[in-house]
Amino acid sequence: MSTVYKFGPHTISAGQVFYKTQYSLGLVNLKPILPRRNVPRFLDLSPEEVSDMFQSAQRIGKVIEKEYGATSLTIACQDGPAAGQTVAHCHVHVIPRRLGDFVNNDDIYEKITANSSELLKHPEKVVTILRNTVGAKGVDNEDRQPRTEEEMAQEAAQLEFLLSS
Repeated sequence: MSTVYKFGPHTISAGQVFYKTQYSLGLVNLKPILPRRNVPRFLDLSPEEVSDMFQSAQRIGKVIEKEYGATSLTIACQDGPAAGQTVAHCHVHVIPRRLGDFVNNDDIYEKITANSSELLKHPEKVVTILRNTVGAKGVDNEDRQPRTEEEMAQEAAQLEFLLSS
């Protein structure tokens, strides 16, 4: 039986995981980093989990910014339903960005909120998420074709390799 992980109520295959530490996981999807422990809110994390999650975000951010030809990152944590959190499992997104990828820079938060639940139900629809974000390699935009588990596993393996270098 292959390893699976929980992201709130969702089951995530091992092929979508590209980064693992004692406390955190990095998923291909929209590049969320989450504690291994299913904790709904940031305020529920232990000091070790907070430190590890943000050190992981920093390390992953350096790699994905370079890999996707970005010049900046959005690191987002929507903590609780009133803040737009759609999965009751604390997580941060590390999203590569470029100048002008959204006309209104804050539109990215609407994209994250509007698409998180749908993407978890149908990970093959990752292509419709974050339209116009980082053009060169097409990170999660509508021009990309739907991805299979195998394609997501390939991206995870590439990111895992880059993070081990």
